Amino acid sequence: ENISNFSLNITDCTQVVVPEEVFFTVAAAGILENLLILIAVVRNKNLHLPMYFFICSLAISDMLGSLYKTLENIFIILCKMGYLTRHGDFEKKLDDAMDSMFILSLLGSIFSLLAIAADRYITIFYALRYHNIMTLRRALLILAIIWVFCAGSSVAIALFSYEAATVIPFTILFPLMMFFILCLYVHMFLLARSHAKKIASLPSSTVHHRTNMKGAITLTIFLGVFLCCWAPFVLHILLARFCPHNPYCACYMSIFHVNGTLIMCNAIINPMIFAFRSPELRSTFKKMFYCSR
Repeated sequence: ENISNFSLNITDCTQVVVPEEVFFTVAAAGILENLLILIAVVRNKNLHLPMYFFICSLAISDMLGSLYKTLENIFIILCKMGYLTRHGDFEKKLDDAMDSMFILSLLGSIFSLLAIAADRYITIFYALRYHNIMTLRRALLILAIIWVFCAGSSVAIALFSYEAATVIPFTILFPLMMFFILCLYVHMFLLARSHAKKIASLPSSTVHHRTNMKGAITLTIFLGVFLCCWAPFVLHILLARFCPHNPYCACYMSIFHVNGTLIMCNAIINPMIFAFRSPELRSTFKKMFYCSR
């Protein structure tokens, strides 16, 4: 709040305000769509595979981001109505809890995308040994480690977020993880053609390879959408920390609400990509809707 007020004094850029109704609508849509993904995977036993469990992990991360924004808006409305104060002890603890939820959503999304990328890599280049390498128990263990680490990190970052020593690693983690995932995908696509020739002689290997490449393309789309939706907010954190008094930085920070809306749009776009690219999920959704009717 102090940075926003100061920014208005040193820049001619007016602060862009997104109506609260838009936040609630986008957040509710994101929660419902990702909830459908979770229900579909739980109900369809054919989807009880490591890849879909990693997708469920990403869906939970998106739900946490939408839920955070919903709770934050409710908190702001209660403050405006006078039921809560901005600087009370209870409000401070509530704010820390919501910040922890938001950071958990970001870290959960990053590590879920990393797990999905690794799963696709193994599927393409170790197709014949995939089921021995990525077992269901091993996938669940990976997810447990990811969420325990993310939960602990989110609490630590939320409690010490005002310290530069914590903010700097947090802002460095995002580009490093994204760079690692991008390198993994580039390596995967560069070697895909040569690997396809080696397995082309095997029965039904061509169809299997095409399916795996389709999955890799789908997850590349996820990565692109994630970068477009989250990168503006991470840039805001960097500018607010390192150049809050610069007029150009202040001008960018005036669109903070727009960056928050982009984060919630990520939770809406991901389930649409799932439903559009996965025939198995589309079939499950149809059965769910027909049964409800």
